[in-house]
Amino acid sequence: MSGPRDTEEPAGTVLEQTPPPVPEGARAADGTADRPRRFWSARRVPAGLLALLTLLVAGAFLYDLAAVRAGRPAMSWRRELTRNLAERPLDDTWVLVGAGVAAALGLWLLLLALTPGLRSLLPMGRTRPGVRAALHRAAAATVLRDRAMEVAGVQSVRVRMRRTKADVRAVSHFRGLDEVRADLDRVLGDAVRGLGLARPPALSVHVRRPGRKG
Repeated sequence: MSGPRDTEEPAGTVLEQTPPPVPEGARAADGTADRPRRFWSARRVPAGLLALLTLLVAGAFLYDLAAVRAGRPAMSWRRELTRNLAERPLDDTWVLVGAGVAAALGLWLLLLALTPGLRSLLPMGRTRPGVRAALHRAAAATVLRDRAMEVAGVQSVRVRMRRTKADVRAVSHFRGLDEVRADLDRVLGDAVRGLGLARPPALSVHVRRPGRKG
């Protein structure tokens, strides 16, 4: 992703300038800009590999065709390929395997083209026209973990951040489990709202006692 970045933004925040700006009419009821969609991956590696493979295959065929036009015999691999394509029946094992591989690769490329990717980025609410921001999942999980550790009675916390749900598992070594869970619900609820995400994840809080040693 490209665009100017503010050096004062916290780690894990991604900013992207996306002209043209959002029209004045396309705003939510609270006056803020419409919720942004997910960030789309550029898919540079799959696109580069596909382009390289296409270039190599097309270059080999073009070279062989130019050689035949120049009066030279066709390469043995192209003669063998032509013979196999002409003589092998459609129900041949290798024909079916090749068709299956080609279909799988095609479905994979379609999946890459139709899905946004970048699942590690959580879109943030848009407050300025033409500016999109996202928060890395790891950064959001770290914020929730640090806030949870501030609750009295919490010994350790493990946070698993998804796009629609934040799974928090805490270990409490004193205080009642219900009291600790209630405090965690309140503190983490405020923390989730403070992240400024376009779609705040649902909280799932679990509290238990430490396991016995030995």
